[in-house]
Parts: sequence; structure tokens; C-alpha cells
Amino acid sequence: MQFARINDVTIHYQIIGAAGDKPVLVFANSLGTDFRIWRDVIVRLAGDFAIVLYDKRGHGLSDLGQMPYTIEDHATDLAGLLDLLAVKDAMICGLSVGGLIAQSLYQRRPDLVRALILCDTAHKIGTAESWDSRIAQVEAEGIEPIANGVLERWFTPAFRRPENTAFGGYRNMLIRQPVEGYVATCAALRDADFTEAAKRIAVPTICIVGDQDGSTSPELVLSTAKLIPNARYEVIKDAGHIPCVEQPEALTAVIRAFIDFALHGEKRP
Repeated sequence: MQFARINDVTIHYQIIGAAGDKPVLVFANSLGTDFRIWRDVIVRLAGDFAIVLYDKRGHGLSDLGQMPYTIEDHATDLAGLLDLLAVKDAMICGLSVGGLIAQSLYQRRPDLVRALILCDTAHKIGTAESWDSRIAQVEAEGIEPIANGVLERWFTPAFRRPENTAFGGYRNMLIRQPVEGYVATCAALRDADFTEAAKRIAVPTICIVGDQDGSTSPELVLSTAKLIPNARYEVIKDAGHIPCVEQPEALTAVIRAFIDFALHGEKRP
């Protein structure tokens, strides 16, 4: 395991190396998860790309850090990690809140960002009322009472079938996240709005969404793609909010095709 002290927070991260001329892919995970959600995508990409994964503050094995949080705090952590690793000009793939972190990173440190892969995310997610309600419930009762509702938005009915042991594992991942970090990141999500900033994104960008996403609907993700100049938009079939778990092969294919475009432009006949 690899750890670094960034902005007075211990960040858990992992590097999967590749030849020096390979592009760098950075993955930022969603609320209530750690970087293990990317495993089945990573195994399909390793060797062709250098890969950086990390647990944002308040999640996984990273420290809680000073609260309250903002999305900018999360982005500053990621920037600090990439600076420590001497990574620049990377492809940033962010899922849900990770996509907001990616947008904030681009806004604050465009030198670090070669392209954006915005997966099941948006320029703004949820309402103040919905986030305040969730925060109040989790502060009073913990994460487990909301878990079933969250998981219904994360995964399709086919994935949630009782005999699927993996579904139980992802439920464990959610309910074992630190309550304080979960609540603080909910507040960061509540306060984040990149509607205007999205219009100024000038690097290759793709917006990807599961066709059954119950957290950031295809319509919401499409509205974000329409804000970003020349952004691409792709729907992953038979997936909810976390297609890297449900449909890793399909998501990997989309990521590969987009990176080829971002590096080389449109293919000529």
C-alpha cells in the first residue's frame, strides 16, 4: 500500500506503472466508495497506460482531514498528489463526485489535465434540500439505514439479485465508509456548481452514463455534455451509477476509444 501526506491529510493511493511514453490515467471514485471500484477496468488497461488511483479524503484508507470539505479541497488534494508524483497532462476519469473533482481540478490546475472522462456525473448533482436531508439522516443514524436506497440507484435490479455475492460486498464497502467523511463530502456535493465553468472546458471531454443510473440520470449527464464545448456523450447499457462495476468491459472500450481520439483526433478513412 502507498500513502502520502498531502495538505496535512494522509492519502492512500496506488500507482500501476507503464513504459515512459504511455499516457497517464487518473481515477477518482464516487461518494461512499474507495478506489477498488475500478479494479475490473484497471486490469483491462494496465500496461497500455500508467495508472494512478487514490482514496479521496474521508474515504477508504485516507484520513478524514479538517472538516467541512469543499470540492475544491478534494481537487487540491488530487493536485498535490499528482505534483508529488510528477504527473502532468493526465487523463482524469472521475465518477460521480469524482467527476466534480475532475472539473474542479481542470479549473484550478489545467496544466495537470490533458482530457476529462466524466463518468455518471454532472455540472451540478442534486439539490440543497436533498443533500441536507441525507446529511441529517446519516448524522443521526449512520450510513446503513440509507444503504438500500443508495444501492438501488447505484446498481440495476439484475446486479442486486440476492445470489450475487458481489452486491453484498459493495454494500459492505458503502456502510463501512467513515460517517464523518461521507457527510462532509455530501456537503461538498451540495455546494458544488460547475454550470458556468463547464462552458469553459477546452480539453477533449466525454460524458458517460449508465442507462439505468438512478443518481445522475442520462438526461442530466447529457445536459452536462451539452454545456461543454465539443464534448462526447456515451450511454452504457445495462448499468446503473457505477458502470465500472457492472459493465467494466463496455466502459473500458469507451475509455479506450475516447483516449485514442483525444490523443490522435478523428480517424481518417
